[in-house]
Amino acid sequence: MDRQFVFELPNDLAGVASAVEFILLRCETCQVMPPRHQFNVRVSLAEALSNAMIYGNRSDPGKQVRVEVTLNGAGLRIRIADQGEGFDPSQLPDPLSEEGVQRDGGRGIFLMRNLMDEVSFNERGNAVTLVLRFPEGSGAASTQPLPDTRHEASA
Repeated sequence: MDRQFVFELPNDLAGVASAVEFILLRCETCQVMPPRHQFNVRVSLAEALSNAMIYGNRSDPGKQVRVEVTLNGAGLRIRIADQGEGFDPSQLPDPLSEEGVQRDGGRGIFLMRNLMDEVSFNERGNAVTLVLRFPEGSGAASTQPLPDTRHEASA
């Protein structure tokens, strides 16, 4: 059975750490995840929320970020949507290139893609979905699949 919760955050970076903690505390299964998976979720969530606030909402304090969390025995799905115009993730520069290594930013999506099992963007580019599948034998795994998020509509 899926468990879901949704909330909106003001566009304020000061709230990112609290939002990450709230999600992890609200998700009882997350409490028994291996520490490596908890770390992966923490880092990916913090990056996605920060990107939504800084780049998506352009640091506009009048905008919000919507967070949708779905949890079932197969894993955790988190969708983060901003109120911005969106972007084309295929146009991001390679953070491992010589030029990319010299840049101050540009590694958040790279980190998310390497820490989570699946990272996808809606067509408009203003929502990211992070998926972490629970490992077999974790006590949380089941045969029930997580909802398919590869073909999301625009937010």
